[in-house]
Amino acid sequence: MGRLRQARFALVSLNARVHHRRVAHFLHIGKNAGTALKRALREAPDSEQYQLAMHTHGVRMTDLPRGDKFFFIVRDPVDRFTSAFYSRLRQGAPRFHQPWTEAEARAFARFRDATSLAAALADDGEPHDAAVDAMHSIEHVRTSYWDWFGDPSAFERRSPDVLWIGFTEHLDGQLPDLAARLGLGALALPSDETAAHRGTNRDVVLPAEARDALTAWYARDYDFVARCRDLSVRL
Repeated sequence: MGRLRQARFALVSLNARVHHRRVAHFLHIGKNAGTALKRALREAPDSEQYQLAMHTHGVRMTDLPRGDKFFFIVRDPVDRFTSAFYSRLRQGAPRFHQPWTEAEARAFARFRDATSLAAALADDGEPHDAAVDAMHSIEHVRTSYWDWFGDPSAFERRSPDVLWIGFTEHLDGQLPDLAARLGLGALALPSDETAAHRGTNRDVVLPAEARDALTAWYARDYDFVARCRDLSVRL
């Protein structure tokens, strides 16, 4: 599947270059405002410079042809955890309906809110073990940024192909820069909660001990975000 995907993307890239354009790929990392940005890009006029390729969650950096530009959004890993937890608790509603897996059903039977899961992760003994199992079971909660980018060396090698990195806390203010880099007019994120696939859990405040446990759990993801901030300054 991976090689077929790579071959398909290589063909798309070659075809774009024949027509004096390049491909700019959007890597969609789950629970990072990707649905909202895709909507904004689809509603923008076509770029004369780039052919946009907006991918599903399953497409990784290694699938993209070398030399093709790509861009993506990152988010504070603990905030991403909270968003992912409640999105899966709702089974993707209201925009989608993706039933729980058996493992997710077990996790949500034990942990009915993000705070209880994070608190158990900070505990020890059986509560901690149950929390670890849940962290490995819930979609998006269980993923790492490195799932999309491999390892630090691989990411650094592909850094010349990075067109733009968005940060959710500054995304509205970053859109003019993305539009300019892509050769588009103004971009605007959808204001409708359903269209943007935004949840209603943005005001959840985790106890300090629970947040510390999650910060430790996602230590590699915080390293990735730090690398992205450093790279973004150099773009």
